[in-house]
Amino acid sequence: MKGGEKQCGKVDKLKPIIAIISLQFGYAGMYIITMVSFKHGMNHWVLATYRHVVATIVMAPFALILERKIRPKMTWPLFLRILALGILEPLMDQNFYYIGMKATSATYSSAFVNALPAVTFIMAVIFRLETVNLKKIRSLAKVIGTAITVGGAMVMTLYKGPAIELIKAAHTSIHGGSSSEATDQHWVMGTLALMASIISWAGFFILQSFTLKKYPAELSLVMWICGMGTILNTAASLVMVRDLSAWKIGMDSGTLAAVYSGVVCSGMAYYIQSIVIRERGPVFTTSFSPMCMIITAFLGALVLAEKIHLGSIIGAGLIVFGLYSVVWGKAKDEVISTTEEKIGMQELPITNIISTDGGGIPCEPNKGVTNSI
Repeated sequence: MKGGEKQCGKVDKLKPIIAIISLQFGYAGMYIITMVSFKHGMNHWVLATYRHVVATIVMAPFALILERKIRPKMTWPLFLRILALGILEPLMDQNFYYIGMKATSATYSSAFVNALPAVTFIMAVIFRLETVNLKKIRSLAKVIGTAITVGGAMVMTLYKGPAIELIKAAHTSIHGGSSSEATDQHWVMGTLALMASIISWAGFFILQSFTLKKYPAELSLVMWICGMGTILNTAASLVMVRDLSAWKIGMDSGTLAAVYSGVVCSGMAYYIQSIVIRERGPVFTTSFSPMCMIITAFLGALVLAEKIHLGSIIGAGLIVFGLYSVVWGKAKDEVISTTEEKIGMQELPITNIISTDGGGIPCEPNKGVTNSI
């Protein structure tokens, strides 16, 4: 019986890890599909709008039916938090990232995205969602692991090294020359946009963690965030996009990108992240973000016949090591927390129990009778 309980416990601990890693595959697929749609002229403001329209339509029925009995009542403080969540991720993060990528380069932008775990960790420490005691090995593991993870991602993006061609490309890669042009690029403005993107995304995870404590209905929260993202992106798109033809929908890569990113990377991603944040916290959730770059590199080689460079392999090794360090530190935190709870329960004050003498007559403890526990 105990063996079965231990096995179930191990499976439960693996579930968040498997869910977040699966999510990185989803993000990698979105990256490839979205790049194809941009190549065909898709506007990123319009894509962000359609993405959240799809996510809202898909998630609303599940939220309205499955959580109709447990959905908390909407209040003004909750509404303002949801509004802030909609501003932080669906509006600011997604659009600032594309603005920064267009102003700089794809490589430079990727380097900033992989700073997400570090920024989230710093924010979590500031808002006391994570505790750091540098005298403890587990805290050092989280700090050092975060630094190594970011370092590995930087190696992947800033150091190429010799190319290792997994699949011989018969045609030019779809990404070829997409970010090599350096003329008329506003690097300072692009850097500021990328910084805003990462800070917004990290802030979204932190605020989502606080909001789930007040609104513990994940599907409903996702529905509200996607709905708010639809409204905000529509308003922004109407201002920023004057060409009505950009809103045209057809059987093309733009529609595929909107549907795929809406279902997988907005609807499902927000829901999975909500559950993992509630169980493990925002730092654990974002620690796996750099893995998307590894998956994208290999998917790019297999699907788009791109080359993998030595720097990517070295960076991938560092990222895996850094992630293991962070996960190990978080696991030790959970073990310590569980142990302290058990000790606290064992040390509960014991009340005196009235015992009886041989004749069944109750005797007070202070009259020479030993207390029984």
